[in-house]
Amino acid sequence: MGNDAHTPDAPASVDFEGVQASEQFQELRKRHRSFVFPMAVVFLLWYFAYVLLADYAVEFMSTKVWGNINIGLLLGLAQFVTTFAITGWYVSYSNRRLDPIAAEIRNEIEGHEFDANGKPVSGAKK
Repeated sequence: MGNDAHTPDAPASVDFEGVQASEQFQELRKRHRSFVFPMAVVFLLWYFAYVLLADYAVEFMSTKVWGNINIGLLLGLAQFVTTFAITGWYVSYSNRRLDPIAAEIRNEIEGHEFDANGKPVSGAKK
């Protein structure tokens, strides 16, 4: 089998190391990392703060807010809300800032034209 892992549409002569070294690819990596790393740090800090509060601030977390609803439950549910919010924010960011560059790189590699959503433009071929 070997190391010939490429898609059927991609020419075998593509210099992938050259593509990775290109300014476009470096900009794509920079934009991706500038979103993902800070967001991962923020979310992990938020997650560990919740865990530490649950372990060491039991009285605070068990403070009733309404009926049997307490602060711990609300913060736990907020974990889910923030996960979905970050996911939505990333999708929006990716659609605006990453996908257009990725489509250009893909176009250059495969010799086809793609829109910002990665869909081939009909009838377009280099």
